[in-house]
Amino acid sequence: MNLLDGTGLPDPNVAPPTVAESGDPFAGLRVAHLVARLPRGEWVRLRDVVDRLNADYLDWSFARPVVAAVAVQLAANWQADFRTSLGFELHVGERGEELRIEDSARAGTWLVAQVERYAAECRIRLQTFAREEGERP
Repeated sequence: MNLLDGTGLPDPNVAPPTVAESGDPFAGLRVAHLVARLPRGEWVRLRDVVDRLNADYLDWSFARPVVAAVAVQLAANWQADFRTSLGFELHVGERGEELRIEDSARAGTWLVAQVERYAAECRIRLQTFAREEGERP
């Protein structure tokens, strides 16, 4: 065992769990990335999206309100871009809150752009963090 080079020591790269919060671009990126991969033209329960996120990201905890906030933001963005709510629909059905994305090429292209927007916001946050050396306001 040579402690100077780390041999025999446990891996220090253990990340603490993250509780997803509304408005956090890192949480938004993960939610939007999954939404972009959902089946098109079918109603999908938000609860199922939450469960999938929690299964995919074991070091994160996603709650329904956080996922719903991202879905509402995406629906608002769709409405602003296309001037219609058809295409990215949210409603409360018998199975709870659900969303449906139209099965079209424009939906796929648009969702990629939404995910890229979240990723860009994450990069800006990381750059700001690095410049400010992790200082908090």
